Amino acid sequence: MAHLALVLAVAGCKGGSDDEPPPRANDTIAVEPQASLITVPIHADVTGLAAALEEEIPRRLWAIDRPETPCVASKRVKVAFVKLKTPTIKCRIVGEVTRGPLRFVGKGRDIVLSMPLHAVVRAEDIGGILKRETATADANAHATIRLTIGRDWSPRGTVDIRYDWTNRPHLDFLGQRVDFADKADEKLKPVIARLERTLPRHLARMELRPQIERAWDSAFTSLLLNEKNPPVWMRVTPQELQYGGYELKGNHLLLRLGLKALTETFIGDRPADPAPRALPPMRPLEEEAGKLAFFIPVIADYRQLEPVLIRALRKRAQRPFEVPHFGPIFADFQKATIYGTTGRRIAVGVTFTARDKAGRIKPARGTVWMTAMPVNAENSRKVDFADFHVSGTTDAVGGDLLLRLANTPGMSGTLSSALGQNFEKDYQELLGKIAHAIDDKREGSFIIRAQVRQAQTGRIQASGQGLYLPVSAQGTAAIELRPQK
Repeated sequence: MAHLALVLAVAGCKGGSDDEPPPRANDTIAVEPQASLITVPIHADVTGLAAALEEEIPRRLWAIDRPETPCVASKRVKVAFVKLKTPTIKCRIVGEVTRGPLRFVGKGRDIVLSMPLHAVVRAEDIGGILKRETATADANAHATIRLTIGRDWSPRGTVDIRYDWTNRPHLDFLGQRVDFADKADEKLKPVIARLERTLPRHLARMELRPQIERAWDSAFTSLLLNEKNPPVWMRVTPQELQYGGYELKGNHLLLRLGLKALTETFIGDRPADPAPRALPPMRPLEEEAGKLAFFIPVIADYRQLEPVLIRALRKRAQRPFEVPHFGPIFADFQKATIYGTTGRRIAVGVTFTARDKAGRIKPARGTVWMTAMPVNAENSRKVDFADFHVSGTTDAVGGDLLLRLANTPGMSGTLSSALGQNFEKDYQELLGKIAHAIDDKREGSFIIRAQVRQAQTGRIQASGQGLYLPVSAQGTAAIELRPQK
């Protein structure tokens, strides 16, 4: 991990004496869970539905048999100055209406079932004058199926029908027109009613609910965001599943769902997957799905800061420190210890020996302890330290000299330049790693595709685990199921 840069500002120094180092904090970095609404597209092929309806709807839709039908109406004619009334000519109308092969098209929210109709109608025993007259007619009946999803996630459908007659079924006799199209609605109603009754059974063959259940169960998982320095995991805990409609393109159905989930960030080992729970009842989609939110950590490991500090102190020790009342003092630095202490502060322990060049002062040796509060501005990666003070010494011989040297500008300036780094480089590196990690990330049969669109940094915190700069990330995300290879 690249060295993290902090800018140490000494806000004031306080002397003291103690024979114990500051207490170690043992708290871990707690990352606040975030609520996300992740897109869950469910795909289905409706070709099987078309085949099932082809079997369901009979080829012969209805028969026609209308005896004693007036085929030619009575009218008055003038013969040799005498007006006579011709008799009404009756006949028997028989025939049938059949359908051709179904055509199945998806358009937006409609499953359009195109059903070609063909009618053959005959007029028989026409007033004892004509034996038979035949007419044909053709139409396209369009059954529009609209899907709904019940609270139990079972698909249901409603059916509406309309007609586009290319040649309405009728007969023409002696200038009279006999029309039969008015019976189409009456005769097709039982067919449509039967279709609506059996439609749920056919829709169940698309296995939408089993797919939804698999997506729900698979979402209880943890995804690796960053492999090392430090390992970062995002645990996804689904809360509810929301339904936002569907779209049809040809024989392809896309069901739009939104997975409302808590996304938690963990640092270190992979967390245990959350315990799955039963698929909850359907809820309507409250807002646009596809939003991902989570916190990611930019961390300065105290152990990585220690060698940085000791190298800087040894380089500074090539020149003497000007210590009030003691004059020029040389220091030999052996060790630096950094950890988190109570009150969200860091503790810095420096073990060194102090002596004057002439040997007039007895050498002093021991460990001086300092504490400080790390601070930063909102959405800034530049870190300063407030309330800095020297808290005491341990194992000290000549402790007063050690404390005075620790309070010199030369010591504080060295601490400033050594610990004073900027998180910007690590921040950008971690964002890049996470963006790569969650781009087409697979966990078993669960795939998440996500992009980080923006990120903001919060307030830095010192914990027992390290210096932690919280970064809130927002982006887009979609999950889907794929067969395992």
